[in-house]
Amino acid sequence: MSSSSSRMPLIDMVKGVACITIVWHHLAFYGPMSDIAQPLGPALMAWLYDYGRMAVQVFLVLGGYLAAASLAPQGVARFDHAGTAVAKRFVRLVVPYAVALLVTVVVAALVRPWMAHPSVPEEPTLAQLLANALLLQDIVDEDALSAGVWYVAIDFQLFALSVLVWAGVRALPGAWAQRHGAVLARGIIVAGVAASLWAFNRMAGLDMWAIYFFGAYGLGMLAYWAVRAPSPAGWLSAILLLGGVALAMDFRGRILVALVTALCLVVALRSERVRGWGGFAPLVRVGQMSYSVFLVHFAVCLLVNAVVSHLWPASPVPNALGMLLAFVLSLAAGRLLYLRVEQHVPTWSTALRWQAGLVGAGMLVAVSNNWA
Repeated sequence: MSSSSSRMPLIDMVKGVACITIVWHHLAFYGPMSDIAQPLGPALMAWLYDYGRMAVQVFLVLGGYLAAASLAPQGVARFDHAGTAVAKRFVRLVVPYAVALLVTVVVAALVRPWMAHPSVPEEPTLAQLLANALLLQDIVDEDALSAGVWYVAIDFQLFALSVLVWAGVRALPGAWAQRHGAVLARGIIVAGVAASLWAFNRMAGLDMWAIYFFGAYGLGMLAYWAVRAPSPAGWLSAILLLGGVALAMDFRGRILVALVTALCLVVALRSERVRGWGGFAPLVRVGQMSYSVFLVHFAVCLLVNAVVSHLWPASPVPNALGMLLAFVLSLAAGRLLYLRVEQHVPTWSTALRWQAGLVGAGMLVAVSNNWA
């Protein structure tokens, strides 16, 4: 989801649509505005609530596609050092992430006294703040500070796992391993996709680990190699076989979305006309800043929810308009975060400062509430 990836208008448009869907899913999922506005469009609200989350699968596939493009376009690692590649990814993800979480902590503290609703995060603890800052919240069983932050942790895990696969293959001794490294690495990726789709993704208890999501991510990698191949038949067959067997074993709507996304990427991006298309400019712009919008929208929605539901606690129309306002303000806040933070090349010192600010602000909120 990071904007550092090479730009392609079609991919940015798809990211934009997926981002908008996720924001509206969260608007429907986290009330109270959606609860009050629900009678105006019960079917739409139910669809957003139940199926909007599947847009995450689109991001997973795109993440795998872009990871293959940046890490191993020919199937062989093109990065120099695995540790450096992983560290750069962590810093790039965590700087806007920490800024957005700090905003969420402050907003939650502001609205908590006058909006009693399950969507309002509880007062943070030091352990919770540290776990969220280090992308470990689900692994150590701490509550997330904001909606959707689990995805950032999974994205980082998936990227790190991919780096380790290619670095491990490159480090193998022997002439055969060196000559056939690309085939071996791609074979490991395909095996990992099969293991994830056919086994790990069917175990709900693994949903805080990369192996649960590697199936969709790996399908994106296969889609990239299909786009780049002289003939896509082999890669398309692999994608269809992996996804088709997974659905036959245990039909999951999320896997169907990932499979269709991967196949559509191949078909679309093998067309020179589609690759050269400039796209629909507003959606392209949303796609470019989708990571920042994804990070900050919960804080915006929380604040608008608190104000609108307080002023019009039982009026569907004002609350529906409030949902629309929250969406527009989320895009505006995301653009601000994108321009002021995400677009700037981050450093470790920047990351540490913002993480320290997040932890410090969270503890200040906790102490202030205890004194009150």
